[in-house]
Amino acid sequence: MRILLKLALRNLLGAGLRTWLNVAVLSFAFVAIIWTQGLYQGISRQAVQALTDAEYGGGQYWHGEYDPFNPLTLEDGHGPVPGPLEKLIEERRATAVLIVQGTLYPQGRFLPIMIRGIDPAQEVLLFPSKFLESGEDAEIPAIIGSRMARSSGLKVADTVTLRWRDAEGAFDARNIRIVRVMSTTVQSIDQGQVWLALETLRSLAGMDEEATLITLAKGTAFSEEITGWSYQSLDILLKDIHDLVRTKTLGATILYVILVLLAMLAIFDTQVLSIFRRRKEMGTLMAMGMTRLRIIQLFTLEGALHAALAALVAAVYGIPLLTLFARSGWAMPQAVDSYGFAIGERIFPAYSAGLVIGTTVLVMFVTTVVSFLPTRKIARLKPTDALRGRMS
Repeated sequence: MRILLKLALRNLLGAGLRTWLNVAVLSFAFVAIIWTQGLYQGISRQAVQALTDAEYGGGQYWHGEYDPFNPLTLEDGHGPVPGPLEKLIEERRATAVLIVQGTLYPQGRFLPIMIRGIDPAQEVLLFPSKFLESGEDAEIPAIIGSRMARSSGLKVADTVTLRWRDAEGAFDARNIRIVRVMSTTVQSIDQGQVWLALETLRSLAGMDEEATLITLAKGTAFSEEITGWSYQSLDILLKDIHDLVRTKTLGATILYVILVLLAMLAIFDTQVLSIFRRRKEMGTLMAMGMTRLRIIQLFTLEGALHAALAALVAAVYGIPLLTLFARSGWAMPQAVDSYGFAIGERIFPAYSAGLVIGTTVLVMFVTTVVSFLPTRKIARLKPTDALRGRMS
């Protein structure tokens, strides 16, 4: 086998420009596949991290009547916190959130919003809730996100009128003061949201000891069935993110197929031409005692070595390029902020060992198969015909 390897490598390098063109195309396919897959893995990781840190925690319990995609359910989508969940809240392993519909009146305009109440002392979520602690001012302290600040024209220390409807159906209004404009990649807690202290909102809405959802801390192993409440695991909450990334990944497969087909077509043509031009060489090898199987192995090995050389070339320029890209990230245009996707200003790709090894094995396998296909004709070749330059 060592002799075959040396002979195949010598023949491959002896082909000159034809070999290096095939290697260049294959190396580009290596880098493109790993780069794209790493990009999607990075997007998925960043989105999942942001959502679990700022909103989902380790899972949530929703009131039975609550549906985040139907605002009409908010009127009934709240209730007293069950005992087991109240115990988790007391142990700082969960936090309650109350959601009420409201209207904001900034600068003579009105904006339909969701008013969310959260405990200022909570440590379950990475959220600046401590700024909601009551001060001496008459206005109610409130937090909004940067997107909400842009759409409403509000900034820190601004006072604005907030109206809501309480549990009895009566409308009421108070002035709130913006104490914090938070910057977050999670739009669902930013756009159209105003955050108040939980007990303050409960008092204003007449919903004492009630909540719309309970967010568990990360690592909290609690998923008991509670009457009137539905448990939402992270698999359920993050399903849309995973489905979106999976769809994008499948779409990128078209690019992979085109790149690999181009490379495989070049290698296939190279193998066919090589077999046609080296008929006398094959006859000589047969006359010297080399079996047809060994000759088939020789030509197949020559084709497979294209992938090995391509992997080495890809490593030479791909590793520095992908490392730089993973460190500096890919700056996203400002318009992406309105897509509703929880990603930051930069995307940082994530390259795993499984991704690199899997891509290498796949390309090398396909290359070997394509290299073998033209060699089947050698099995029917007679040494005398080969020496005369004929292919039977």
